[in-house]
Amino acid sequence: MCGLLAMLTARGDATSYVSAMEDALPCMRHRGPDAAGTWNDDHAVFGFNRLSIIDLEHSHQPLRWGPEDEPERYAMTFNGEIYNYVELRAELQEAGYSFNTSGDGEPIVVGFHHWGPAVVEHLRGMFAIAIWDTQSQQMFVARDQFGIKPLFYATTPAGTVFASEKKSILELADAIGLGLDLDRRAIEHYVDLQYVPEPESLHANIRRLESGCTATISPAGEVKAERYFRPRFRTKPVPAGQEQQLFDRIAHALEDSVEKHMRADVTVGSFLSGGIDSTAIAALAKRHNPNLLTFTTGFEREGYSEVDVAAESAEAIGAEHIVKVVSPEEYADAIPKIMWYLDDPVADPSLVPLHFVAAEARKHVKVVLSGEGADELFGGYTIYKEPLSLAPFEKVPGPLRRGLGVLSRVLPDGMKGKSLLERGSMTMEERYYGNARSFNFEQMQRVIPWARKDWDHRDVTKDIYAKSEDMDPVARMQHLDLFTWMRGDILVKADKINMANSLELRVPFLDKEVFRVAETIPHQLKISHGTTKYALRKAMEQIVPPHVLHRKKLGFPVPMRHWLAGDELHGWAQDQIKASQTDDIFDKNAVLDMLQEHRAGQSDHSRRLWTVLAFMIWHGIFVEKRIDPEIEQRDYPVRL
Repeated sequence: MCGLLAMLTARGDATSYVSAMEDALPCMRHRGPDAAGTWNDDHAVFGFNRLSIIDLEHSHQPLRWGPEDEPERYAMTFNGEIYNYVELRAELQEAGYSFNTSGDGEPIVVGFHHWGPAVVEHLRGMFAIAIWDTQSQQMFVARDQFGIKPLFYATTPAGTVFASEKKSILELADAIGLGLDLDRRAIEHYVDLQYVPEPESLHANIRRLESGCTATISPAGEVKAERYFRPRFRTKPVPAGQEQQLFDRIAHALEDSVEKHMRADVTVGSFLSGGIDSTAIAALAKRHNPNLLTFTTGFEREGYSEVDVAAESAEAIGAEHIVKVVSPEEYADAIPKIMWYLDDPVADPSLVPLHFVAAEARKHVKVVLSGEGADELFGGYTIYKEPLSLAPFEKVPGPLRRGLGVLSRVLPDGMKGKSLLERGSMTMEERYYGNARSFNFEQMQRVIPWARKDWDHRDVTKDIYAKSEDMDPVARMQHLDLFTWMRGDILVKADKINMANSLELRVPFLDKEVFRVAETIPHQLKISHGTTKYALRKAMEQIVPPHVLHRKKLGFPVPMRHWLAGDELHGWAQDQIKASQTDDIFDKNAVLDMLQEHRAGQSDHSRRLWTVLAFMIWHGIFVEKRIDPEIEQRDYPVRL
């Protein structure tokens, strides 16, 4: 696990950028406080920050390897963990290769020499990889299938830079001649979605390699991504009487995944909320670590905490449980620091409690497991039930269906049936934009009046939907969320907030072998018997305590609606809006009006307000330089 920084120069003058690369490394030292360094030849410069998890004394990066006749042909750095590295090493040794370390990095570069770019098909884990081939003079980069690990890049006349965190590229901006204009379309997408969708970032000249993609770049060449992972929910009805076989396959795949994810030379703990996802992971982890520590967080306000349920679950599985309670004051004080770590804002209030529980966990362990990805793979969101409730509308002729939509618009707000008519009149592509949409077009124009008049919320989703036309409606929603909500929100906070605390988060649900089973589950066994994730619940019956088995997923819920209306955060929010120098982006008077409407109980604007506030704080840090996130840094890179 580390922070990756790599540059392929356009003019073969890499030595002149080494100092700038060294200066850019400390801003992501949280990703790897155990070691740091740089390496370069005439064309490429690599930098890394290492969090030592496997093969602690060796496996340093940048890693050099080559065959006997070219012993240092390749230079590689990667961020992540390869859970099948033991099996990969054995397979490659059988093919005649030798190894110098016992870690999980060397099998990647040896595998690259053996299989070429197809090495990614053999990796089971989370990763962002950069490999420089000194013979072919090409840089190979890749991200894992689901996008668990990030990879930003920027190309200028000086060359192309890749990094685990955007802030490292920002530090290099002057040295490589990178413009830092904001991307107005990305701002629109952020306001609409609560996050910036891949491959965008809020800076127009910095992009992200998308999840499940690779690219091969030559000096001065542009980054042309190629997708190697194309998820398909190939669902067929399960023959009567064979459901239990499917449930057993799910249980076996998940148990195997957790066993592989427990591989480490340091202590592994587990996050634990009150739902089935994290409880299943923790219960399986306990089988491999009798002294398992579990961690959760809650709030001082009664009724918003999963602490009691998580504690009951920890007791049921026999794990020692540690709780961190967060106050509103702690919450507000932590936000600038969190926005700095995020690189781009994510308007998910659960980021803050995650930060506190990660900080608490880091006092005890270096690695934690978590339950991210279960909802997307196994059908866990309540909204996935919608195709069933709207099925009758599919039989209504198109013109009549559109007429029902016109009727819904003239009905009074709050009238029973209005929402059903409105959503039933639309196709799935029109109505479902993923889990995060906070503003409709009219609301968005209220706060950003410059929004394009031809704005279409399907900007982000239309290409994704086009690849799922042969799937059933529930699978199409899952497919969309894999490429939007999961990688834009869920996995960004999983990576950035835990890495902010030098804590490695592992997500056993997002394992390619688990996915191979999950993609075969028919929708009748996802949304069934009045619940979601039905097949997963059946698979976990002998593993998860009964009080959790059919409980609704809540994660780390945050009382944001109450806090923004009450004394806890209302005054703080008002001050942030007034101080923000974002008048060219937001109509601040409109935002203040929304805040007052929320306080008066006229409308629940909490989600929309938080979206704007998160951006304003991010802008105050990265653009205005008005807000000091108070991050401790240390200038410590060494030459290798």
